[in-house]
Amino acid sequence: MMGFDLLMSDDQQTRFYGVTTAIVTNIKDEDGLGRIKVKFPWLTDDDESHWARVMTPMAGSDRGFYFLPEVDDEVLVAFEHGDIAYPYILGGLWNKKDQPPEKNDDGENNKRLIKSRSGHQIILDDTEDQEKIIIQDKSEKNKITIDCEKDAMTIQVEKDLTIEAKGKVNIQSKDDDMCIECNNLEIKTQQDCKINAGANCNIQAKTKGELSAKSGIDLNCTAGVKVNNGALEVM
Repeated sequence: MMGFDLLMSDDQQTRFYGVTTAIVTNIKDEDGLGRIKVKFPWLTDDDESHWARVMTPMAGSDRGFYFLPEVDDEVLVAFEHGDIAYPYILGGLWNKKDQPPEKNDDGENNKRLIKSRSGHQIILDDTEDQEKIIIQDKSEKNKITIDCEKDAMTIQVEKDLTIEAKGKVNIQSKDDDMCIECNNLEIKTQQDCKINAGANCNIQAKTKGELSAKSGIDLNCTAGVKVNNGALEVM
């Protein structure tokens, strides 16, 4: 008789109350219910459990935290009314083989994080006077950093950054300056382009400057227009 058959007896004495550890063997639930299967090494290496539901925060209709364990992860299991035919996964367990993604060597417990199998991370850093929120990919070259101490936010990417919206895009710096630095700058509009300066407007080019229009160009200045160039040619 297999080990599971013993525990699944109708005898009340064979029910398993409390919790136990198990190893994940299957996470492909063909019914799409987020269930997994496990085995109990202390009982048998051959038998696999029935489908077990995974406990998760805010589970409901098309909502909740979707974090399935990986195959070979260690998990903690409980059984409905002690019946091993109805297992529930209470959560994952770290061990000497599968260690946490962060250490707490200083005992301050400053960091909370979510880290995926590939290495993508969401980090909540509560270090005093250095509080940060970081979202970064596995390379750590592409990240968003919110610096709470400096009231600053940094978006860092290794290559292209795209901002796309079907509506209006507003970029404002209400109390300070704005600076754009790059190799080449191109601005395209489908219709009008307006540049308004509250005080001075200075446009400089180290080599050649060009202003052109297919219909006409108007230069208006209440104090007059001054052109300081002996080579000026008007056609």
